[in-house]
Amino acid sequence: MYDPSNTGSGIDLEVNERLRRTLALILAGGRGSRLMNLTDWHAKPAIPFAGKFRIVDFTLSNCINSGIRRIGVMTQYKAHSLLQHIQRGWGFLRGEFNEFIELLPAQQRTTGEDWYKGTADAVFQNLDIIRAHRPEYVLILAGDHVYKMNYGKMLAQHLTSNADVTVACIEVPIEDAKGFGVMAVDDDDRIVRFDEKPANPQPVPGHPDRALASMGIYIFNAQFLFELLVKDSIQPGTSHDFGKDIIPALVPTHRVIAHRFQDSCVMHDGAREHYWRDVGTIDAYWEANIDLTTVTPALNLYDENWPIWTYQAQSPPAKFVFDSDHRRGMAVDSLVAGGSIISGATIRRSMLFSNVRVNSYCLVEDAVILPDCDIGRHARLRRCIIDQGCVVPPGLVVGEDPDLDAKRFVRTEKGITLVTADMLKNLES
Repeated sequence: MYDPSNTGSGIDLEVNERLRRTLALILAGGRGSRLMNLTDWHAKPAIPFAGKFRIVDFTLSNCINSGIRRIGVMTQYKAHSLLQHIQRGWGFLRGEFNEFIELLPAQQRTTGEDWYKGTADAVFQNLDIIRAHRPEYVLILAGDHVYKMNYGKMLAQHLTSNADVTVACIEVPIEDAKGFGVMAVDDDDRIVRFDEKPANPQPVPGHPDRALASMGIYIFNAQFLFELLVKDSIQPGTSHDFGKDIIPALVPTHRVIAHRFQDSCVMHDGAREHYWRDVGTIDAYWEANIDLTTVTPALNLYDENWPIWTYQAQSPPAKFVFDSDHRRGMAVDSLVAGGSIISGATIRRSMLFSNVRVNSYCLVEDAVILPDCDIGRHARLRRCIIDQGCVVPPGLVVGEDPDLDAKRFVRTEKGITLVTADMLKNLES
């Protein structure tokens, strides 16, 4: 058993050893329906983000950077692009050192031959594989959030508090908390109440406008988790979900400890925000990408001490051509990924992913352009997301006429327009 009286480097050595005995399980099977047409062909964790990454890369990178090298990724909905991405970009771990990233698609492994019915059921259906790795601790993670976190610090608290389960939490505005598991804690951060997506979230004491929300990150003692999952699998009336069923049932009877995100968030010098984003809506996805174009974004992608790893094609550098007053290839306050060509067009406050071509006389402002798009001459694109593989016809205008945008594309209440290849084809018919 871990000795909480250890101090200094002793804790570091002990935690490092326990990290090697930890198995991380990333739940990456969700569709992400609030992203609407962006997830027509991809699961949410596989959606491109920040110019060259996928959303799942942030969780995977947190594992690698924290010292966790045994990882399972559980997939289900339209998983091909996610599986392909992990196979191509995450094959650098060394099996002879017992390092791995295993892909665990829903395979109807149980007697009922069901697909994953909930987050707990996804783990239960792979229980034989998990047991074979003989972990001492199991770290449950969501694969569809953007953040930097040292899971070693969370494990250290799990050990020192002698917890049965540790739940990572973050303070959120009270209105937003309705979409989370909301908890109340005592002075020792032991969770005394846990409500999944409550209509009236309980506020943080002294802060009526804030609530303590679950991040969907859990550390379990492995044997304890196995027993819980077997019991849950035969429990009548359960939805087989950690947030709805497992955690609330444990709170009255077991040591369920809250880990505060600010204690393990990886931040750069001068940062004020403990950055964590659920980019699960069109507006949130657009905002998180556009924020990266600012002078000092809240998320630091340039931190060499905590890099974000990914697969990237061997593309040539971005290219900017033509330099006359009426036809100048330029980008200001923008990120432009490799393989892109800005040919006599103007880009402002925008995120361009790989292999994007923007042709002459175009104006692109406050836009997120996903990979492999071709923007035709004289197009004007504002406050929009152009989905992967779109061929935008010459002269198309998006972001200037709200009513027209809503008829032809998807337009959110905040005025962000989503354009997909199928929508553009409908314009031609």
